[in-house]
Amino acid sequence: MALALRLAAKGLGATSPNPAVGAVVVAGGRIVGAGYHRKAGEPHAEVLALQAAGRRAQGATLYLTLEPCCHSRKRTPPCVPVILRSGIRRAVIAMHDPNPRVSGRGIRALQRAGIDVAVGCLSDKASALNEGYAHWVRTGRPLVILKASMTLDGKIATASGESRWITGSEARRLVHAWRSRVDAILVGLGTVLRDDPQLTARAVPNGQAARRPRQPLRIILDSRLRIPLTARVVAPAPGPSTIIATTAASSARKRRQLEARGVRVLVLPARQGLVSLPACFARLGRMGVTTVMIEGGAEVNASVLQSRMAHRLRLFVAPRLLGGQDAKSVIGGRSPRHLDRAVPLKNLRVRMVGPDLLIEGDLAD
Repeated sequence: MALALRLAAKGLGATSPNPAVGAVVVAGGRIVGAGYHRKAGEPHAEVLALQAAGRRAQGATLYLTLEPCCHSRKRTPPCVPVILRSGIRRAVIAMHDPNPRVSGRGIRALQRAGIDVAVGCLSDKASALNEGYAHWVRTGRPLVILKASMTLDGKIATASGESRWITGSEARRLVHAWRSRVDAILVGLGTVLRDDPQLTARAVPNGQAARRPRQPLRIILDSRLRIPLTARVVAPAPGPSTIIATTAASSARKRRQLEARGVRVLVLPARQGLVSLPACFARLGRMGVTTVMIEGGAEVNASVLQSRMAHRLRLFVAPRLLGGQDAKSVIGGRSPRHLDRAVPLKNLRVRMVGPDLLIEGDLAD
């Protein structure tokens, strides 16, 4: 099962809105087939593993990170009939599929056919792997991860706006790995105007070689479409796809100019003159986006926290002090008047990433 989970992780960010799934076929104590779901619309993990096993699947054991699908409301055929035809004798499944179209039906179909089914092997790891998918199935919205980097005294930039680089190279490499595993990155217009970022995942070392990472969708919050047409995130294709979320207050002419460059423009409801974040994430959920990592500045961080839209925090703390009340803090906006309005965190995890401290936690519901 550990191997199946490692295989499944290779599909993170590419399979949405499907889950990332890995499968391994074992016969006579040997692995005779393995596979993982590479991309939505392509064959599922168990199909690939059983194809690789061929006749050796007769009487074998199938290790699967997620309950097999049994419905036809998707682009590929259901997997349960494929498993039944393969001659598998036993199935070890890490977790149930939270999708109500499956949710135990796949497991019961295997059991009715006489296959011995065991559920729960490494279920915690399997659940963590597909937490974005599970959240999307449950709520219809993506899992939102708030990522930020700050000095030890909570600053993300000098008073002049200089912010490169607060953290070390190890932290930056980890961020690129994260980018390749989420569906989308989201920033505000201020980040684009200040840094003109590419918002891409650059090559991440993998053993002795560097693999070409999968690129996430780029989402820009720009309520009045003030983004320059020369910005790197709106450069004409080929390149990662870009979505700009705006409001009806934006220029229709600018929308057409951006769309001519291959940018998708979403006109969304406004809240206090800005793009409504609940409306934005609901729309992204309907588009099949299951995970979003926020990499914005102080004001976007504040908006996401105040709207209770973030579910996970990833905060790098660099071992340096900046000082100054005019330096940019990690969270902007207005401070609450009372401490009981502070945003609580739970399940904190702390580790070193090079010289920097990484604090991860869950935002309370």
